[in-house]
Amino acid sequence: MRVQFSHCLGGWLSGLALAAVSTAFLAAPAHADSVTEFYKGKTVTLIAGYSAGGGFDLYARVIANYLGKHIPGQPRIVVQNMPGAGSLRAASHVYNVAPKDGTIISLTRAPVIAPLLGSAGGAAFDVTKFTWLGSGASDLTVCALLGNPKIRSMADAMQHPFTLGGLGPGSDEDMYTKILRKLLGFKAQLVSGYPGGAEMVLAVERGELDGRCGWAWSSIKISRPEWIKDKRIKVLSVLALERSPELPDVPAIMEFVKAERHKQIFRFVLNAQTLGRPFVAPPGIPEDRATALRKAFDDTMKDPAYLAEMAAKKLDVGPIRWQAIGTLLKDFYATPQDVVDETRAIISE
Repeated sequence: MRVQFSHCLGGWLSGLALAAVSTAFLAAPAHADSVTEFYKGKTVTLIAGYSAGGGFDLYARVIANYLGKHIPGQPRIVVQNMPGAGSLRAASHVYNVAPKDGTIISLTRAPVIAPLLGSAGGAAFDVTKFTWLGSGASDLTVCALLGNPKIRSMADAMQHPFTLGGLGPGSDEDMYTKILRKLLGFKAQLVSGYPGGAEMVLAVERGELDGRCGWAWSSIKISRPEWIKDKRIKVLSVLALERSPELPDVPAIMEFVKAERHKQIFRFVLNAQTLGRPFVAPPGIPEDRATALRKAFDDTMKDPAYLAEMAAKKLDVGPIRWQAIGTLLKDFYATPQDVVDETRAIISE
């Protein structure tokens, strides 16, 4: 009898264990299923912090064509333009106003440096609390002119007056122009307040501006390839620590920086563009949705159809994963405070 009871008890325990395993197995995908159910039939808004028609806008729209199919539930992705202060307006909106449920993401570079520099446009956010999804590519930015025949080199830019465009406080163009004036003696007048890159391209074509400093080379290749083919555009310098293999004959800006203090300031501002074209979601979204969005972004970066369209449109591809962005931000925010303070003083003048 005891043996039978033990046998029955052992069988009962074995059955209970099997049931527990089965229950755990069945419960495992429930987390993923909840994400699928949440996104199914929904629309996710991708806020582009720049005006329609520019390089960042095109980048956002190509990503939007593929990202949705990699998110569980395959939501529809729509792009909304929110230009202003070099994407600072979009960043503030995503951080402070947008719902924290995973239905809003954004392409914006403003969160990287604006909080440190106290931009006049208002950086009301903590960069470390954004939900970083990843970056599609690092940017190669340049200082380039279409107008003013007197200026064909960096030396000329330090001798003759000319005009450069900007998007407003917090934008790369405004920041670089002010630093180049202060530290390298550029004779540049800053004409700021353009809503986006597309409007500045038109202003350059009309002769309202001579050029831009902080101009994405990929945007020039996309929007005005004839300028390059006809050798109309003059690239004075790449805004980088070293020369670019893509423009090997164009000097890097650091080749003109002599004082060690000035080199520290340039390294600080140049490192901010390492992230290139980063995508973020608001802080505090549910962890399972954050994980799903990050995986969807990673999967999009490897999607053959996406890569083919990027190649056809001559858009740069060089993804940076969200974990690497965290490391980059940690290093960036370790910049000595006196360097940050001096940079802030220059760009706030």
